[in-house]
Amino acid sequence: MARLFDLDLQLLHDAVLTAIAVFALFLVASYKLFNPVRKFLEDRKNRIAEDLSYAAAEKEQAEDLKAQYEDKLKNIEKEAEEILSEARKKALANENKIIADAKEEAARIIQRANVEAELEKQKAADDVKREMVSLASIMAGKVVSAAIDTTVSDSLIDETLKEMGESTWLS
Repeated sequence: MARLFDLDLQLLHDAVLTAIAVFALFLVASYKLFNPVRKFLEDRKNRIAEDLSYAAAEKEQAEDLKAQYEDKLKNIEKEAEEILSEARKKALANENKIIADAKEEAARIIQRANVEAELEKQKAADDVKREMVSLASIMAGKVVSAAIDTTVSDSLIDETLKEMGESTWLS
């Protein structure tokens, strides 16, 4: 009778040899394949760990730079305010200088105008004096030619005063 599963010595011998061959193949594969794969995975693990530590250091450095830039931004506002304040002070000083120069110029102009007015007044007074002298000589000529009569001289004086006008004597 034939059995479906026969455990004879040949089968056991073949099974043991197969097991030894598989074990030997496993050892060779382990040495030739698994160890390089393990080494590759270990290298990859180390490289990833280095990349993570490098990324963490870069992140920390970036955060430090960010903090520095934020401080600079805060300081920039202060510096801008200082610059604006200094510019305002300079502008105010410039404004005060310009105003002082303008006042000095105005004072010089007023002084020149006063001097010129005084000169014009003096000139007008001199003109009036000359006119009075010429009128006096004309009057003297009329008085001398008209024979010295008091009524005639009074009328001549009145006539001369009318010619000159009363406003000349009032000023």
